[in-house]
Amino acid sequence: MAEERNELNELNTTQTDHEYGASEIQVLEGLEAVRKRPGMYIGSTSSSGLHHLVYEIVDNAIDEALAGYCDSITVEILEGDVIRVTDNGRGVPVDIQAQTGRPALEVVYTVLHAGGKFGGGGYKVSGGLHGVGGSVVNALSEWMEVRVHKNGQIYEVKFSRGNMTQEMTVVGKTDKTGTEVVFKPDPEMFDDTVYDYETLHRRMREQAFLNAGVRILMADRRPGQEKEEFMHYEGGIREFVTFINKNKTPLHEQVIYMSGSKEDSMAEIAMQYCEDSYNEVIVSFANNVHTPEGGMHEEGLKRALTNVLNAYGKKAGIFKGEEKVSGDDCREGLTCVISVKLTEAQFEGQTKAKLGNSEMRTLVNAVVSDKLEQFLDENPAVGKAILDKALMANRAREAARKARENIRRKNALEGSTLPGKLSDCNERDPALTEIYIVEGDSAGGSAKQGRDSRFQAILPLWGKMLNVEKARADKIYGNDKLQPVITALGAGLGEDFDESKLRYHKVIIMADADVDGSHIRTLLLTFFFRFMRPLIERGYVYAAVPPLFKLVRGKTVRVAFSEEERDKISAELREGNPNAKVDISRFKGLGEMDYEELWETTMDPERRTLKRITMEDAVKADEIFTLLMGEKVEPRREYIEQNALKAVNLDY
Repeated sequence: MAEERNELNELNTTQTDHEYGASEIQVLEGLEAVRKRPGMYIGSTSSSGLHHLVYEIVDNAIDEALAGYCDSITVEILEGDVIRVTDNGRGVPVDIQAQTGRPALEVVYTVLHAGGKFGGGGYKVSGGLHGVGGSVVNALSEWMEVRVHKNGQIYEVKFSRGNMTQEMTVVGKTDKTGTEVVFKPDPEMFDDTVYDYETLHRRMREQAFLNAGVRILMADRRPGQEKEEFMHYEGGIREFVTFINKNKTPLHEQVIYMSGSKEDSMAEIAMQYCEDSYNEVIVSFANNVHTPEGGMHEEGLKRALTNVLNAYGKKAGIFKGEEKVSGDDCREGLTCVISVKLTEAQFEGQTKAKLGNSEMRTLVNAVVSDKLEQFLDENPAVGKAILDKALMANRAREAARKARENIRRKNALEGSTLPGKLSDCNERDPALTEIYIVEGDSAGGSAKQGRDSRFQAILPLWGKMLNVEKARADKIYGNDKLQPVITALGAGLGEDFDESKLRYHKVIIMADADVDGSHIRTLLLTFFFRFMRPLIERGYVYAAVPPLFKLVRGKTVRVAFSEEERDKISAELREGNPNAKVDISRFKGLGEMDYEELWETTMDPERRTLKRITMEDAVKADEIFTLLMGEKVEPRREYIEQNALKAVNLDY
């Protein structure tokens, strides 16, 4: 165990010999563009951009941990949604930066592309690659205060909307080192400035897993919402895999761990197969930054995994004759975390969704090829279990292919490839069209009458849908409830999914605002998540929000989508007369609305409410789908018991 810990500490520490001083700070350009085009720097001005501000500051603290100078980080949400991030690193330099003649502490937070990560001296590896983090957060904050503990003194600087309001001042003495950043996001720049504790907590937990030994405290200090969690994982990414698989049944108890390095680059991989999962979960990181779109490190893993398992299957006599398994077969039921650290990380875009360094493909490929082969030789029982699962996946895939071919043949013979119940639209450009997947024939009839047939298609669903969480691909093809959805969308499934063939760029699930409707939505979303994930990733999937109440006074008719809105509209209709009669009725379901009501409330692009289904956190999404729709009953019961009291309105 001590050996493992030393190995992990070596991996997580990329110690530099340089003193981190002003000479390491290089200025590349000025700040003006950030407030004009914030989306270029933080992705968007929605909730995800708001939370991205915190990640930028935390990334700087993590970089100090990577360099071997920081082992404790505190992230707090204070009253008024103010954020405070504190670390015990070296502290931002306070000496004079040569290019500007100003203290480095001021430069880092006021000049875009000023940082210690360009010259290769202050940091070997860093997540805050572009040197924009601190200054961007400053530019998008109503105010920001930075206090640095260094040289026995506390240095303070204050800003407002990117401009300095207090030059660097010594405000006290200290016996510690580190940086404290406090900021309030600017309401002029963001749609909403309220922080979600769970979103930040997930990200901080991720960072604690990725940096074995680093202690992270996440706390909510807002009145009435107080909570905190201390996170510290000596097992690093091994524990991350165990955490992801907590609601699944592992195929082998031991998490397979592999690591290796070349020059200044390092890679570590942890993986485990689950016997009750037919899906793969690969979560990848580069310099502690999540890369949801993968990149070269994932490519290296996939290639090596396929080659090693096929070579081992042949060598161990598990395969018969020319038998082999594909990459998808090898990854069925796999949970894997990849973390790479490198000096010059090339991300695609500031939001760092994909890693472009081809040398990481080579490194990960080499590590997995070498270490996994060694592991399988030493653990033949585990090797056989993994290969047996891959062979079963291969046979299921073959069965799915035959089922697919049968359907194509059948459609060709029948002369039509579209389902009979589909009421298609006239427009053929997918970017301009939308399909409503509607619960029940009666609602489908109203939707068909009420729609704008130029661009709106209607597909009614009937009967009980298949829970795909418990089914392999071969069971999905030919399923009479899912097949119409697959055929109508036209883009195929799983590995065959082709976005260019998608017939509609808005896929709208329209179900009743009750428990049954929620169930239908969940089943459909599980299906899209597992077999058509690009639909959700590209933002094509929406949920229609039907109204809950109808309010009538005389000839005035209004609808409300919540009880609060009902009470507000009711008061407006009474116009200050408490005795005025307002008829309030509850919509029981979509089928009860006539086509005009359905059009006005739920289908008219000018007036309807749609919720876009996003996939902010793939790990969380996978966990929830497994929990709610998977084989294990116990975790589901536990979840319901814990969350039952939070469900205030079961009608929606």
